Amino acid sequence: MRILAVFKRVILEMLRDRRTLALMMFGPLLMLSLIWAMFQTNATQTTVLATQNVDASLVKAVDGTKHLKVVKLAKNERQTARQLIRKNDYAGVLKEHDDKLTLTLANNNPSQSKLIRQGLSLAKIKLALQNQTRIIKQQQAMLQTLLAQLPATGSQSTAEKKVAVKYLYGSAASTYFDAIFPIMISFVVFFFVFLISGIALLRERTRGTLDRVLATPIRRGELISGYILGYGTFAIVQTLIIVGFSIWIFKMQVLGSLSGVFLTNILVALVALTLGLLISAFAQSEFQMMQFVPIIVIPQLLFSGLIPFDIMPHWLKLIGYCTPLYYGSTAMTDIIEKGAGLLQVGNELGSLIVFAVLFICLNVVSLRKYRPV
Repeated sequence: MRILAVFKRVILEMLRDRRTLALMMFGPLLMLSLIWAMFQTNATQTTVLATQNVDASLVKAVDGTKHLKVVKLAKNERQTARQLIRKNDYAGVLKEHDDKLTLTLANNNPSQSKLIRQGLSLAKIKLALQNQTRIIKQQQAMLQTLLAQLPATGSQSTAEKKVAVKYLYGSAASTYFDAIFPIMISFVVFFFVFLISGIALLRERTRGTLDRVLATPIRRGELISGYILGYGTFAIVQTLIIVGFSIWIFKMQVLGSLSGVFLTNILVALVALTLGLLISAFAQSEFQMMQFVPIIVIPQLLFSGLIPFDIMPHWLKLIGYCTPLYYGSTAMTDIIEKGAGLLQVGNELGSLIVFAVLFICLNVVSLRKYRPV
């Protein structure tokens, strides 16, 4: 009965606070919509390379590189490469003097610099093969003549066979947003539940509500259970809204079980809820609680999978294994993009449960500072 009393009080207080309730339910939808708007395109930025006094055949070969645009400068242009890059925002400037090529790269975008270097390498290969083009064409003509004299076979040659491309997840029109979408769903669930639950309990403590509740015979475990049931109810509703919105509006494709998606996000919300309640015990004001947000949330995002986990050094991976969102985003990605079942992501779901139980126990212990018994 005591747990139900706390549960009922939390529900009524949240329903009265319409602003917080709206933020919890519709804030994640706004964040996901903004991310979708930013990453929905597959457009690739064009890299501009300026050339001066460079052999025309080399310029033509470089200009054939995809996503690379060549701009020819006047032969009497006296500005240095540094000045040209700063003035015109070129990715690089290629100059030729006394049969020597000099390439100057802005390198403010390393991917553009890499594209220019690759384009030059391919262009040199093309020029090296130009001297043998005529011979190759003659050989091809001779081969065609010989093949015409041979009896026809029933099978197609390898060159004539068409390749049928199939996609397990998404399509040819898939964008970067489709790849990170499972991660972002778990992140927004974690972020908003953590923030609102932590501030809500802190507000009860600063207003003296928690002290009055602890003055009753209620046990610490019953109090924490009531909070978890109360805020957890809204977290479950939030999860249902986010996943439903993602499927209906963003047309999210789920190769695995939809129930697995809901279960994973509910566990992520439970971990965020218990962690938010725990962190609020160490904050004396809402301003201090906000200071904990970047310390807790940013590492979760960094180890969620936005940065490939495999390329991280071993000591960073050890830190990543201690972040709950690593397991949540891994399970979400495996279910949505790889079609994994609950058994395949059992280790990740089990880890989330362990985190939740650990934080619940720590919450009970942290209440000792407000009531020793």
